[in-house]
Amino acid sequence: MPADDGGLVPLTADEVTVTPQTSLDLTRPLARVTLDAAPGRRVGDAEPAVRRALRAGAGLLASEQLGVAEWALTETVRYLKDRKQFNRPVGGFQAIKHRLAQLWLEVVNLRAAARAAADALATGEDTDVSVTVAQAYAAPVAVRAAEEALQLHAGIGMTWEHPVHLRLKRAKADSIAYGTAGAHREALAELVDLRAP
Repeated sequence: MPADDGGLVPLTADEVTVTPQTSLDLTRPLARVTLDAAPGRRVGDAEPAVRRALRAGAGLLASEQLGVAEWALTETVRYLKDRKQFNRPVGGFQAIKHRLAQLWLEVVNLRAAARAAADALATGEDTDVSVTVAQAYAAPVAVRAAEEALQLHAGIGMTWEHPVHLRLKRAKADSIAYGTAGAHREALAELVDLRAP
């Protein structure tokens, strides 16, 4: 069957070739599945099922991105309460407080977007818009939260001694998993009929 036919074909594992791929986030293994000359019988049209699966995956990914952002913020606040500079907790400096306050606002907004996407997926109401909004917002916030955590943890954040680098890799990998934030913003503009002048 031609590759662009979009059909749903049941196959067994021995009928395909699975090649492991190196991923940015080494905690999440990836592989390329090749269907060269795989026998099969078309059992249906795959496009609607693939579309629903990708939408569900993107909606659920927003919750994972929320978890990354919340972890980064919580761990950074905890660390900055303990770390001392000039005999004062680093978290007590006003510039640090402002950075964390801004990040907290972004994480709260991400929580609302991720919950709206999850609720839309659970009820089946307005899933396209809710999931697209969540993905347009989630990736930049998760990446920024992880980057702030890395910077504010100072030297230890750059070492294998602390897991903050793993969260940054997860946030970066998640930011492109179901399309970039920019692609989701463009899709959202089409969904709500916003056209450039």
